[in-house]
This record gives sequence, C-alpha cells and structure tokens, in this order.
Amino acid sequence: MQVLVIGGSGFIGRHLIARLVADGHFVSVPTRRYAHGRALLPLPTVTLHSGDVHREETLAPLVEKADVVVNLVGVLHSRNGTPWGPDFDKAHVQLPEMLARLCCRYKVSHFVHISALGVSTDAPSAYLRSKMEGESRIQNIFAASQMRNWTIFRPSVVFGPDDRFMNLFAQLACWLPVLFIAGAESRLQPVFVGDVAKAITAVMGQSRHFGQVYDLAGPEVYTLAELVAQAARWGGHPRPVIGLPASVARLQACFLEKLPGDPLMSRDNLESLKVDNVSATPMPASLDMIPTPLEAVAPRYLARWR
Repeated sequence: MQVLVIGGSGFIGRHLIARLVADGHFVSVPTRRYAHGRALLPLPTVTLHSGDVHREETLAPLVEKADVVVNLVGVLHSRNGTPWGPDFDKAHVQLPEMLARLCCRYKVSHFVHISALGVSTDAPSAYLRSKMEGESRIQNIFAASQMRNWTIFRPSVVFGPDDRFMNLFAQLACWLPVLFIAGAESRLQPVFVGDVAKAITAVMGQSRHFGQVYDLAGPEVYTLAELVAQAARWGGHPRPVIGLPASVARLQACFLEKLPGDPLMSRDNLESLKVDNVSATPMPASLDMIPTPLEAVAPRYLARWR
C-alpha cells in the first residue's frame, strides 16, 4: 500500500515507518524541515517531501495518491489562548480536520489518527481538550460524507530507545543529587513505541477497525515518582525522588515556561497530570497483542547513561 505519514520524522513516526517498510509498503513523509527526516532516507521505499503539513496545497496531492493516511502530529506546549491556545488548535484541531476533509474528498481507504489517553471535553488541560476536539472534528466530517473508514488510537505516554520521557529522567539523574518532581503521584500506564507501531499497521485497511477508538497502554500502572526512580536506577544513578507540593510545582512550571526552547514542564502539563493516564483496556482485544512491559525494554536503552 501507499501510506502517507504525517509527523513521520518524529519519535513514533520513525518506528512506524521502519515497520511499514519492513512490511513492504511505500511511504511518503512530508516535512517542513527536510534535515529532520534524513534518517529515513536509507529506507528503500520512503520518499521525503519538503513542505508545510499545515498547508492544504502541500497535503492535497499527497493524500490523493495515498491508500492510507496516518496522522501522528502532536505538540505538548502552546501559547495561551481560548479555548486551548493557537499551537494546540493548529496541530490538534485544524490539521486533523483538514486531513479528514481531504481523505473524504479523495476517497482514501483508511485514515488513522493518533490522539491521547485521557482526552475529554471537560479535561483540566488545554492539551487534552484540544485533542478531544480534533477527534470530534474527524468523526463529524466522515459522518457528513457517510463514511466510517477512520480509526483513532489513544496512547498513554510512549517509551522506547529514543524517547524524551524515561531518557530525560535518567539524564537528569546524572547531574542532580535529588529529583524534585511535580505531579509525583499521577498514575501512568506507559506503552512501548514498538507496540504503537504494530497496532497502527495491524488495523490499516481492515474494515472491522473502521469507526473505532482504541486505547493503547502497557501492562502496568506506575506513579510518576516510581517511573522517575526506575529511570534513574536503570541509568546507573539511583536518586531520591521527592514530590513537590502543588503550589511549588506551579511556580516551577511557570519558571520553566519562560526558559528558551521547549520547557521541561508547563502549567498545562501539570493540569494534564491531574487526569490518570491509565486504561482498563490497554490493548484492543481484536488486535490479539500482548503489551510489552517497561522492564523488558527500558533497562537496556537507559544503560547508555551509566
């Protein structure tokens, strides 16, 4: 199949595309920063396209040629705004809406969209509310065209060799004698990036998965403090982990927001942590998949920090 992957140069995208190529698919990856996708060039059936994925003139000719469209785009931070900020609106609402409209226009066989676990219209964070709005726009557009050939996945926090989650905590433990953590008691159910990629490829073009919303999570639930402590230990630098009081955590997040680059934590991230990132159905039964335990993978790739 011809598969168009939006957000293909990112963490999940690189793992998904490697699997798609191994399965014999032809993959198109549009990217505004061509250099970010260079790691994909050695893969024999991957084509990179320069262009802004938020512009219809970039996406329309690519969607027209695709059998399957996969949207992986997501951002963790946004400037302030109502109802959820302009950056969340652009990535989580406007882009999925445009892709859904193009998929319906060109009769694409299947649209697969990656959302997030914990989304709802009344979620405390703008991130989660904007993700929910994106899901709603997709479903409404397909319903208006009397089509159901979409599938939505809601993954928990994703871990894997090149993640910015467990690696971040292991790296911090190299330099800090004590790890002070906001939202330390928040509950998460991390899912392996390889399982996310496998789930996406398993549903592609399969009509029994049309019109379905699936959670994706790992087999175990942890507090954030437990995950930070494990990352530090597996990285060779065990450290005490101390949870910050809510007021101090908010001051910390406010300070980190003002530093250059992407902040380690924002006030909206703190709001997201108020919602347990867990699922009663961590893997769709219809996929017949056994989720990969964190302990089976993370110690190996975190050993680089020893």
